[in-house]
Amino acid sequence: MAKPIMAKATAVWLVDNTTISFKQIADFVGMHELEVQGIADGDVATGVKGFDPIANNQLVQEEIDSAQDNPMHKLALKYNAAAQGEEKRRGPRYTPLSKRQDRPASILWLVKFHPELTDGQVGKLVGTTKPTIQAIRERTHWNIGNIQPIDPVALGLCKQSELDAAVQKAAAKKAADGEVMNDDERRKLVSTEQSLGMEAEPKIPTAIEGLETFSLGDAPVEPEEETGDIHDAESFFNIKSDDDAEDSDEK
Repeated sequence: MAKPIMAKATAVWLVDNTTISFKQIADFVGMHELEVQGIADGDVATGVKGFDPIANNQLVQEEIDSAQDNPMHKLALKYNAAAQGEEKRRGPRYTPLSKRQDRPASILWLVKFHPELTDGQVGKLVGTTKPTIQAIRERTHWNIGNIQPIDPVALGLCKQSELDAAVQKAAAKKAADGEVMNDDERRKLVSTEQSLGMEAEPKIPTAIEGLETFSLGDAPVEPEEETGDIHDAESFFNIKSDDDAEDSDEK
């Protein structure tokens, strides 16, 4: 579904000038309902000037009236023939200037924790080029010593849903190729929600690998050797008493 331009400013205008519910506004502008509620509370988009969608030919008044009368009504953008197919335009993802310096860190995170992703998938996620990705994979990047891996979702370079979709696609390709995945790879190739819901598989410490067939619990108990009754230290160390010493001298 197409979204309006200047979505946050449009949401500010709708909150200030209509009685449309937060859910309806959120669905229309592509934001979370709590973000729209934050706009109403003054916690989000402070200082953002409202953008009138009617004056800018994105909505008609009838749509707003219908949404105010019916909380279940979904706002729809005004039809614009010139805008058809715009969402299908292909090209590199635009990355704001303020975040471009974070791209190497996100690339390193992706190639480290999701090596199954192709260079094309990584490039689409963070908006970079294949030579840059290859340089970081091969650790030949000019600044590789100072780059720390950071989740691109945390940096705001991509959405969690986009990352999950990419790893799911990689998982399907790997399964189609018939490759066997270990436990770590299996967790990397699923979404965050699925990975958190998985049961942990027991792992054997490296120090005792190869001894997994032995069991301490079922080992037979060997009977202790009889050492006789030991009553005191003299008998244990075979120390002779004075009476025994005198008897030996008389002999």
